[in-house]
Amino acid sequence: MFPLLPLSISRPEATHSTKTFPINISGLLPEPLKIQDFSRQQNHKSGGPEGELSASLRYLNMRYSMPTSRAKAVLTDIGTEELAHMEIVGTVVYKLLEGASIEAIKAAGLDGHYATHDSALFWSDPNGVPWTAAYVSATGDPVADLHENLAAEQKARAVYENLICLSDDPCVTDVLRYLREREVVHFQRFGETLMQVQECMNQKRFY
Repeated sequence: MFPLLPLSISRPEATHSTKTFPINISGLLPEPLKIQDFSRQQNHKSGGPEGELSASLRYLNMRYSMPTSRAKAVLTDIGTEELAHMEIVGTVVYKLLEGASIEAIKAAGLDGHYATHDSALFWSDPNGVPWTAAYVSATGDPVADLHENLAAEQKARAVYENLICLSDDPCVTDVLRYLREREVVHFQRFGETLMQVQECMNQKRFY
């Protein structure tokens, strides 16, 4: 199991409340042109099929059909954590776009995004395809759905590893490594939950 990073990094710019992130994303990000281009790839983890929005909605929806309180709790916990990851990814994307010149935006191929959204966040994949509910699956079968979640976490891990290869900024890379680590932990938790659910469903029923 990967060691967890400390949950102690504060975000001091918040005026109405103090938020904490498990990884520091407040550092200045150098080389704007390269970073603007990378922000488009990073969008995949906010609005793509393996993105945090899809994961959080999938898990929070699937929890209703889980047969045990433990399985419901795991899906609730991980689904809620994925919402927090969406905020982390959104903050990174916004910081990559914040203050970018029109020339840098055009050079990075983000002029279409700028025309519609300026520097605002928008759930889409790296090619600009908007997020769709078709990314969220649910069969109502606990075993099938947990297998789907195991596959989803592995695909999310693979995407983060690809993004790490694309990143040339140490601050961004640290964030990606942390999020990749959490996908590994989620995979382990879903594996344990699958075994518990199968054991429960295989028990004989006495009436």
